[in-house]
Amino acid sequence: MCSDDPLAISTMNPPATGMSGLIQPVKQEPRAPGVPLVEFVQQLDDYTPTIPDSVTAHYLSRAGFEPTDPRIVRLVSLAAQKFVSDIANDALQHCKMKGGVSNKNKGKDKKLVLTMEDLSPALAEYGINVKKPLYYT
Repeated sequence: MCSDDPLAISTMNPPATGMSGLIQPVKQEPRAPGVPLVEFVQQLDDYTPTIPDSVTAHYLSRAGFEPTDPRIVRLVSLAAQKFVSDIANDALQHCKMKGGVSNKNKGKDKKLVLTMEDLSPALAEYGINVKKPLYYT
């Protein structure tokens, strides 16, 4: 495994000092930009994300990032959309695991309700700690 990337790490070759637990940089071969990435970036021009570009651009500017390419804003919108979708899907799985289906019309229409009890563990998987305020308990 040879490369020029100083950020690549490996624990296969311990340092000469005898400390086998240290991580050393390893060289990797440089990669040329692939065709699939180029095609994906071109497809962003035609894609309309769920989170509007203006909302994403606003929060990017509040964070101190001023994008010059609108495709970057679309890419961040797409990443944020996937993040929210993953959290919602995890919360749905938590709800299904605990059997939190509230029956309306006696079993035919099952409606799921997003609650803090389902959302909190889903967010905790991503390192976001949320708790219900004390005045609601």
